This record gives sequence, C-alpha cells and structure tokens, in this order.
Amino acid sequence: MIDMAGMGPAPNPNSRRRNATLPMTLLPAAGRPGDAPRWPLVDDVALTARRDAARRQADELELQLTEPELTGRRRTALQKKHDAAVTEANILTKKVEAQASVEAELWAELWRLPQAVMWERHGWVREVAQYVRWKVAAELGDLDASKESRMLADRLGLNPLAMLRLRWEVSSDEVAEARAARPARTGRDVRSRLRAVGDE
Repeated sequence: MIDMAGMGPAPNPNSRRRNATLPMTLLPAAGRPGDAPRWPLVDDVALTARRDAARRQADELELQLTEPELTGRRRTALQKKHDAAVTEANILTKKVEAQASVEAELWAELWRLPQAVMWERHGWVREVAQYVRWKVAAELGDLDASKESRMLADRLGLNPLAMLRLRWEVSSDEVAEARAARPARTGRDVRSRLRAVGDE
C-alpha cells in the first residue's frame, strides 16, 4: 500500500459506503393476483360479549316487568331501563353484523393492492388482519381503534410516506401509459384508410 506523506491510505474500492441508498422494491401496478388468504382472526370477543350482556339484561328486565305488584313509578322506571337495554342490545347486534361484513370486504380489497405482494412475501397475514379489525372498529366510532389503525397502516405501507420508508415503489403501468399516449383514431381517420385501400 502506498502511503504518501501527508496523505492517508488509499480508499478501498471494494468497501461498501455506509450511507449507500437502499434500492427501491418495485411493486406491480396491477396489484397482487389471486384470492385473499383465509381470515385468521376469531370474532371480536369484546364486542360480542357486550352484545350478549345487553341481551341478558334486557331479558331480565322484561321478566321483572311481568311481576303483578310492580306498579306506578317503579314500573315506569323499570320500563325505561328495559327499553334502554333493548336499544343497546340492538345497536351492538348491528355493530357485530356490520363489523363482520365490512371486515370481509376490506380484507378482500387490501389483498388486491400492490403492497399485498410484500405482505405475502413476509407472511404478514395476521398483521393485515389486525389492521382490518382496528380500521373497521374505527369506522364504527372507536377513537382508540382509529389510533391503532393509523399505526398499523404505517407499518404496512398503506400511505406514500410509509412506502418510502419501506423502500417500496409501485411500478409504472407501461401498458396503460402506452394506451393513454396513443392518439385515438377518429371516424375520419378510419374513413380515409378505407378510401385509400379501395383506391389501390
């Protein structure tokens, strides 16, 4: 190795730069083909338990209303409690039904995205399912679920900044771009070509 006075050793051309930029991973613009994986999570235990508890309370209050000695203000107060319990049970029943339906729809949509190629490669099936669970709960009005869904969205690359951090990039759809760049044939162009062929 040549070491000239006042100069350090020559740089090693084979050494890797510490600040070298990682290459981007290109994702297919058409998204991930095929069906979504099987849904891996059980039903929302907390929401189902709340629904069942509200139903039991409504049934118990309805039974108390059948007591013949219950009259006047006591009966009115108990009737109000019963009506409130029935309303709560109905709301929670609708939430359970809506959650299952929307989860299935969102699950299928997500696995058609370009990012789904990487999720499948890394085996992030349960992570995507957890995002779906939190996202749907947020749409049903759960503020805490909204925070959780935003954090999982970042980890899964579901926004441009998160994709940049993960070094993911959706490849350009060359077929679509070629079609968009190709001038459309007008009726006049077609007629001109037909006349030219007829004159030959």
